[in-house]
Amino acid sequence: MNYLLTAALATLTVAGAWAQPQPKTTKPRTKIGTTVLPLPGRPEPAITKGEIEAQMRFLASDELMGRRTGEPGNAVAARYIAEQYRMLDLKPAGDQGDYLQRFSLDKIGAAQSATLLIGTDTLRLGKELVVMAGGPATVSGGIVYAGYGLTDGEEGYKGQDVKGKIVVVQGGSPDAKSPREIFRAANEKRKLATQKGAAALLELYSESIPWGFVNQYFSREQVNLPVAETSEAPVTHLWINNANNKYKQLKENGQAVTLKTSGRSQMVVSTANVAGIIEGTDPALKNEYVILSAHFDHVGVGKQGGSPYQPSDSIFNGARDNAFGTVSILAAAKALSQQRPKRSVLVLALTGEEVGLLGSTYYADHPLVPLKQTIFDLNTDGAGYNDTTLVSVIGLERTGAKAEIEAAAKAAGLSVFAEPAPEQGLFDRSDNVAFAAKGIPAPTFSPGFKAFDEAIGKYYHQAIDNPESLDMNYVYRFCEAYAHAARLIANRTTRPQWSTGDKYEAAGKALYGK
Repeated sequence: MNYLLTAALATLTVAGAWAQPQPKTTKPRTKIGTTVLPLPGRPEPAITKGEIEAQMRFLASDELMGRRTGEPGNAVAARYIAEQYRMLDLKPAGDQGDYLQRFSLDKIGAAQSATLLIGTDTLRLGKELVVMAGGPATVSGGIVYAGYGLTDGEEGYKGQDVKGKIVVVQGGSPDAKSPREIFRAANEKRKLATQKGAAALLELYSESIPWGFVNQYFSREQVNLPVAETSEAPVTHLWINNANNKYKQLKENGQAVTLKTSGRSQMVVSTANVAGIIEGTDPALKNEYVILSAHFDHVGVGKQGGSPYQPSDSIFNGARDNAFGTVSILAAAKALSQQRPKRSVLVLALTGEEVGLLGSTYYADHPLVPLKQTIFDLNTDGAGYNDTTLVSVIGLERTGAKAEIEAAAKAAGLSVFAEPAPEQGLFDRSDNVAFAAKGIPAPTFSPGFKAFDEAIGKYYHQAIDNPESLDMNYVYRFCEAYAHAARLIANRTTRPQWSTGDKYEAAGKALYGK
């Protein structure tokens, strides 16, 4: 279907989305007219289950076509969130006097072909090679080895003129451990090689992400932040599977190679974060901010989703990941705008998480309120839930607001499970890490789980992750717990602090001057 038509249809369905048949509830709901009353004695009485369910059913509807970043369904979701902010009378925090923080992204298609001839060996796309970036190229000649290719020093380009030459670099960096750090290092290498006029960049990959995952990832379209604010085309950049140092001869200057690649198509697309402010009530503390963040994007339709699907349902609706979190920040925005806390609150819906934490990365580099005045980010994101008696908080023990989070969960009838699935390294896999890297304490408040099991995998990034599969009573209680935690943190007399010795403690001291 034509994308412009899709967007128009999705927009037109906003008014009708709430008219869809609703599932029967096990308990009757108390009503006055058509208003669903909150349960008595709840910690955040402004929040209603009916409103949460309506928002969920729109954001995770088929009409939004999986909310993929850079596509019309994502733009419709952003507009819907902005109008929810307007209805709550949040102060616009966007870059043009409205609620949108606009920015551009590079949408890059998968390469169709690539070969690298080394002596009598031919390396091929999909086996030993992946194409990271660059257009069509045919290049032959001797290579220049430049260490990690990140500096002009000893482990880089020192004393070497690489203009018009094929540069080979070691994969990753001495400090890169997480996928985010590995990809960031690759981007920096490409930027520097482009500036130096290299004809091609070959990176010898032997990092922690299995090659099979790397190969699968680069066989699909990517969406990236521009590596450099320049019209100059990026250098052709390939990763070579160098497990067991198989191609160590490529570290020898002068080794002759021939590279042929179709390159990757590239176009610029526009997207936006959505930001609104609730001003605090305390004359002094209102100059400090608590951010409530959640990503509203998902993975799209069909092959974009990266998982199997049936012809009868190819839309990845993303109810759990992360319409769940988006309705949580909307619920918190309603509760906090009706009874404002002492500190100011920035309600921040982020795009681009599923394609590389792009919205949060952009925000952290282009903040809408000063980072030094931002004392905390309460991020909410998750893969789903398998325990409706609790919330799971990644970073609970590290970020200085444990007491407030536990008190909020208890008030909503839930308990807290800290640091679930530690083997997954979850702290550095959601939008909170962009804030943490700047020094801001930033846990992720997630739906209840202790481990990744079959119940999580059944829905995580699957086309069946639809609103009707959710326990709406649990979504309601989760939203209450999240909103109440935000209130308690925003009302603290002191700022939360990183735990002593945490990997982000030094960044916090640098940011806040402590």
